Amino acid sequence: MILNYNEIMKRQQVQISEVGPRDGLQSIKSIMPTEQKLLWLKALYDSGIQEIEVGSFVPPKLLPQMADTPEVVRQSKSWQLGTVLALVPNLQGAQAALEAGVDKLTIPVSASQAHSLANVRKTPQEMVEQVAQIVKLKNEVAPHVSVEVGISTAFGCTLQGQVPESEVISLAVALANMGVNEVGLSDTTGYANPAQVKRLFKQLFQELGSKAGAAHMHNTRGLGLANCLAAYEEGVRTFDASQGGLGGCPYAPGASGNVVTEDLVFMFEAMGVSTGIQFEKLLAARKVLQAALPNEQIYGMTPEAGIPKGFELNG
Repeated sequence: MILNYNEIMKRQQVQISEVGPRDGLQSIKSIMPTEQKLLWLKALYDSGIQEIEVGSFVPPKLLPQMADTPEVVRQSKSWQLGTVLALVPNLQGAQAALEAGVDKLTIPVSASQAHSLANVRKTPQEMVEQVAQIVKLKNEVAPHVSVEVGISTAFGCTLQGQVPESEVISLAVALANMGVNEVGLSDTTGYANPAQVKRLFKQLFQELGSKAGAAHMHNTRGLGLANCLAAYEEGVRTFDASQGGLGGCPYAPGASGNVVTEDLVFMFEAMGVSTGIQFEKLLAARKVLQAALPNEQIYGMTPEAGIPKGFELNG
């Protein structure tokens, strides 16, 4: 079959889901004021990012960085610039998120029993039941809202060690059967390697088909971009990333560094794979982030090195 150019580009399109405002900010001690957080979010949407995880609905005493999430959701929704996504760990959080008006819920379900108990105080099996309750609530009060699940520690766990691949896939199937829209895989601890990523995502697509979801990779051991590329080659088209590489998991010791949004965008665009993101505007958003968090270190090879001479990104 011969494809025309437009069909090829349609197949190549990827979505970058920005998780810095949640995953990044919850992992640092600094608390970004709401006004600055909204300036950053607006700049990110303006760059062409279509989906942003703007916060999480958790008790403020546990994560004071996320205390303003209801207000952040309401303000972000008023702009109508893209999908407003929020993390919810349980039914109570989901109810609050739906009341605030989110477009999409993301639920973390760990494949590691040890990490699951540390993170949400529930076993993976109990979390599957919680997901079923959340989907039921969503269908009753906000059927237009979509639900994704990210399987945490899918590639290994600092607390438990190895996580059997068969258990990861079985968990994914059980979650898909609960009625969620998609199930992705998260390298919460930075253990993944490209061969493992290809193997697991291949199995995920075989079992879930169109419900196979995003790749959430960390750069803890320098393999973040390589793992994203491996996932792309297996058919993944949505990738989580964090501006400036902010983030990690507070319940997974040593799990530093999400994939840097700027570097991931450059990689795909250099390959001829469209992200829909305007790089100069993405760098403008980075400046907003730096101004808001002057005492926090942010990362990124491409922002430091610059775009190669004669190379154009999303002109």
